[in-house]
Amino acid sequence: MSMTTIKMKDILQKSLVNKNYETSYNRDKDTFRIEWAETKRGITIRLPNVVSKYNERGDEAIDELIGHINESLKIMNETHELAGKEKNVYPVIRATSFPLEMKNGDKLVYKDHTAETRIFYALDLGKSYRLIDEKLLDEEGWTQERLDEIATFNVRSLSNQYNKDTVAGNDFYFVATQDGYDASRILNESFLEEMKANAKGELAISVPHQDVLILADVQNQTGYDILAQMTMKFFAEGRIPVTSLSFTYEDKQLTPIFILAKNKPKHERKE
Repeated sequence: MSMTTIKMKDILQKSLVNKNYETSYNRDKDTFRIEWAETKRGITIRLPNVVSKYNERGDEAIDELIGHINESLKIMNETHELAGKEKNVYPVIRATSFPLEMKNGDKLVYKDHTAETRIFYALDLGKSYRLIDEKLLDEEGWTQERLDEIATFNVRSLSNQYNKDTVAGNDFYFVATQDGYDASRILNESFLEEMKANAKGELAISVPHQDVLILADVQNQTGYDILAQMTMKFFAEGRIPVTSLSFTYEDKQLTPIFILAKNKPKHERKE
């Protein structure tokens, strides 16, 4: 019997029974939400994504998701502080469509990045993390400038280990450590400069979802086609999608490939 989003919703509902939780199903968006009844803080799950993972990995995918949900909800209900935890503050990359405030109305701290992406900030809690809101920042007496400085410093300290693959004369590098901050490494300017200096062709970068950073040494026109297809595939499969567009990196600037007039796939041209 094939899995449907309705069946998946029922499975999650039965697996997440707690008198302090409230659940809801949005039929139009095909999403399932579970939140604390009192604070309204919670998680929204895209059911088609879960069904896709279930079809690939079976019950293991559901067990993993339920574990993640329980851990995240537990953390949301705890009291946190930044003092003494400066080394646990990191930037996270999100799409510009990502909500700017939590369900309870608390505004998240963010910084503009590109036309496709924004930078938010997270307090790492081990198995999960909490996005930092203005209320927490005010309670700690931190400025956003200090938060950004600390988070940027910390992301530079992360390992930039990558796997390399060469396709049709183009080199592709994948950073996928699964530490929650793979896409965040796009903010490590010294790393990007190093990759740029060693590139034989043009350097292009993708952050299709939170858990991967793709850097491409594009040495021929086919390289852009391959990168576009690769990025779209990762974007569709990611737990927290960011953007299906790629960027060129030139003069320390990230430029979406679809607005370039040079060296890009024809199907990405916009008249």
